[in-house]
Amino acid sequence: MPLLTNAPQRTRRFFQLFKIAVTGSEKEFTTGSIDRAIFLLSIPMILEMAMESLFAVVDIYFVSHLGVNAITAVGLTESVLTLVYTGAMGLSMAATAMIARRTGEKDPDAAAHAAMQSLYPGLLISVLISLAGIFFAKDILLVMGAAKEVADYGYVYTQIILGGNIVIILLFLINGIFRGAGDAALAMRSLWIANGLNIILCPLLISGWGPIPALGLKGAAIATFIGRGTGVMYQLYHLVKGKDLIRITKKHLAPAFPLIGAILKIAAGATAQMLIASASWIFLVRIISHFGKDAVAGYTIAIRVVIFTILPAWGMANAAAALVGQNLGAQQPGRAEKSAWRAAFFNMIFLGVVAVVFMVWAPAIIGFFTTDPVVITYGVQCIRLMSAGYVFFAYGMVLTQSFNGAGDTRTPMLINMFIMWLFQMPLAYTLAILLKMGPVGVFWAMAISESTSALVAIWLFRRGTWKQVKI
Repeated sequence: MPLLTNAPQRTRRFFQLFKIAVTGSEKEFTTGSIDRAIFLLSIPMILEMAMESLFAVVDIYFVSHLGVNAITAVGLTESVLTLVYTGAMGLSMAATAMIARRTGEKDPDAAAHAAMQSLYPGLLISVLISLAGIFFAKDILLVMGAAKEVADYGYVYTQIILGGNIVIILLFLINGIFRGAGDAALAMRSLWIANGLNIILCPLLISGWGPIPALGLKGAAIATFIGRGTGVMYQLYHLVKGKDLIRITKKHLAPAFPLIGAILKIAAGATAQMLIASASWIFLVRIISHFGKDAVAGYTIAIRVVIFTILPAWGMANAAAALVGQNLGAQQPGRAEKSAWRAAFFNMIFLGVVAVVFMVWAPAIIGFFTTDPVVITYGVQCIRLMSAGYVFFAYGMVLTQSFNGAGDTRTPMLINMFIMWLFQMPLAYTLAILLKMGPVGVFWAMAISESTSALVAIWLFRRGTWKQVKI
């Protein structure tokens, strides 16, 4: 009876905390309940990542109606785009670690100064990628294994996406700044604006409506650029004119090369770990493309569905990174460690449920995006095998981000180097090509290597050397 009596109170308490989380009205996370801190940071980060993953699924849903050539062009472009995400996420991790540490030390001016300095290398990287995307889009698709008709059809999509990569880099980077400051709600709103607009514009520009012409695959790229560009404008407003934890003023604009160097040092390890993982994924797509465009299409759809679940889980991991950084700044390493383990446990529960859903309903899920039986077969194989390692992966992703939040980007880099390059890539080639298992061999290699990586991360995190990192 007491349980029934307390149920309404617990429900009201949950919605009160949920409201606090999405409005961002509480920003102190180095004191009080750790579970409360995880909840308040995780909810907006999970909602932020959920919107990103929802857009990925909506985008591929509308693109899939344009045919296999369109799906293949998007899949190959996304594989190359992981290099853009690599630079953006590497800098974002560095910004989160640096700003979380300054926030934990209660020094908002130093946090704002670090935020401004982290933007300069992001802008330089975006210019270099834009030049490559604008002038070599078709060549990039051909190098990735696209058939000539796919490259001729889809290169404009690649050109727009890579040429306008600045909106992707800044969206990731500035949200990393907000997360480090503990303002996860603001990061959430910027991504909701960006991807919400994407979701509205995508079908309009792809299929046309009224006076709006049908632009096909080109429309998908334009929708992405407009949506994310709008999100970046919202971010910049709050960085300069807002009344948030981080506010950049004129005194922060002058380049401070020692600080930029310190940020780049952290970002180097973070970028390297992402680059290693990205190169591995590109290598895997290259192997899959050896078996034809149906295999690539099935893999592309499956990965988009996997991202739909992985990105919200990354929200929990990002919350752990911010908590670790802030608590280390507040000289509370024990609280930082406990925060990471608790976040990992909650993440395991979430991804464990998702894994069961994928195992049971994989054919229906993949079948929602395509009716091609061959494509469905490849997609189902991929999604089931990847989800088999979700329980281990849940811990691995949180602890990896916790290393990054502490400023120890070297450890995850070494894990990725040994597991991805020296284990996953040779295993995938052996199973798929040498043992003639085809794409399913690649899917097995992905599941095995991701689980192994998680176990290594757990072992290294327990050693505790990350607590001594100074930034």
